[in-house]
Amino acid sequence: MITLGIDIGSSSIKVSLFNALLGKSIDNAVYPSDEMEIASKQPEWAEQNPDVWMQNFLEALRMIRERHPQEIKEVEAIGITYQMHGLVVVDKEGIPLRDSIIWCDSRAVKTGKSAFDSIGSEYCLDHLLNSPGNFTASKLGWVKSNEPECYDKIHKFMLPGDYIAYRLSDKIVTTPSGLSEGIFWDYKINQVSQDIMDHFGFNKDLIPEITDTFSIQGRLTSEMAKLTGLLEGTPITYRAGDQPNNAFSLKVLNPGEIAATAGTSGVIYGISGTRNYDPLSRVNTFLHVNETAENPRYGILFCLNSVGILNSWARHNLMSKETSYPEMNEIAASIPEGSDGLLILPFGNGAERMLENKNIGASIHGLNLITHNKGHILRAVQESIAFAFNYGIELMQPLGLDLKVIRAGKANMFLSQVFVQTLANLSGANIELYETNGADGAARGAAIGAGYFATPEEAFNNFKVYQTIKPDPNSRISCFYEKWKDLLNKSL
Repeated sequence: MITLGIDIGSSSIKVSLFNALLGKSIDNAVYPSDEMEIASKQPEWAEQNPDVWMQNFLEALRMIRERHPQEIKEVEAIGITYQMHGLVVVDKEGIPLRDSIIWCDSRAVKTGKSAFDSIGSEYCLDHLLNSPGNFTASKLGWVKSNEPECYDKIHKFMLPGDYIAYRLSDKIVTTPSGLSEGIFWDYKINQVSQDIMDHFGFNKDLIPEITDTFSIQGRLTSEMAKLTGLLEGTPITYRAGDQPNNAFSLKVLNPGEIAATAGTSGVIYGISGTRNYDPLSRVNTFLHVNETAENPRYGILFCLNSVGILNSWARHNLMSKETSYPEMNEIAASIPEGSDGLLILPFGNGAERMLENKNIGASIHGLNLITHNKGHILRAVQESIAFAFNYGIELMQPLGLDLKVIRAGKANMFLSQVFVQTLANLSGANIELYETNGADGAARGAAIGAGYFATPEEAFNNFKVYQTIKPDPNSRISCFYEKWKDLLNKSL
């Protein structure tokens, strides 16, 4: 069975042509090669035109189609993953009324805080497992308060993946997992929260039809068949937000399993079988892709803003223009564990949710002008990011996370021996690295939704670990980590 995976990111659109029987990608394409524009009309605003996502998807698919004209005609199902927490609003004709307010837009923080205070913190956390924060419901509430003429024309609101599915199928649907990430979901009754709807004054008709994550969610229209080269009637059978999907892509399905990404920002997404929340909202809880009434699965998400951007800062300010990241990794690995006492707090990219939305900045501690050199700083940068990741894991554990294994794609910071070994030593867990991506995961999910596999686990029969990093029993990094936590607590 051949399936198609679509990954709607904020920087680019990725497409995977996937052989589900072999569990391998036939081909991948990314468009554009540079980053998509994010419009910022005011400070802390971030918007994108939803139709640009569609145009770029068609370009990426065209690249695949030119290389594999026969296989494109054999695609039997489509899966979609997308940037979480975005808001798309359309009129009765299905036309976007404004640009999408995307995940990194923070205009709705005050709107969410007001909802949290009005509904009640105890009730929100008990029923929603999160503060409304800056998520999709709060963004829609912001539109209602600040753009009433636009709001009055809204027929449906959608998440980014819902919009692409609608364009392909002419059918507007969403999923419980998607509604949970937008903070529309009441976990106690497993349906849309009436309290959220009442607080913001949302009409229930704004909610799209709800369907399962793995299900036939719509079929390709004749118009889209002509544009894509895919067969008319091809079903869309999977959709999920990027972080639940990244976890799914790494076969993170059951309690104790964790997925980690470390690109520009860093994310840890772990699975718990118990419904729980962080009373300080430093980490968030959503429905995972394989959640069922019989086997509850909750995704606990921790986000760190300053990951790749700190490593990039070190490269551009300490190294020559010709120095590559692999060379920086080699230099960092030449320095002893603990960086000879040099410690860095890696929080220089705005307010951090893990720090209760405080912005303490980045800082270097213990710098010795005689013994330390730029190699020490490079190692301390990578160790500090691993320290912050482990701190996040510690925040997640009271929510029912019993850590057994960390899985990640072999990319970005996970190409660094220092970062990976430090995280393994601190967490005490094996780290398994795989060669996969979000578009591959969406394509694999499409095969499940189409009934090609009976369970999500079956879809990973041919999933092979690329490399396993085990904790070093002789490591002394925990001593430095405790000193790092002391510094962090003093800064807070």
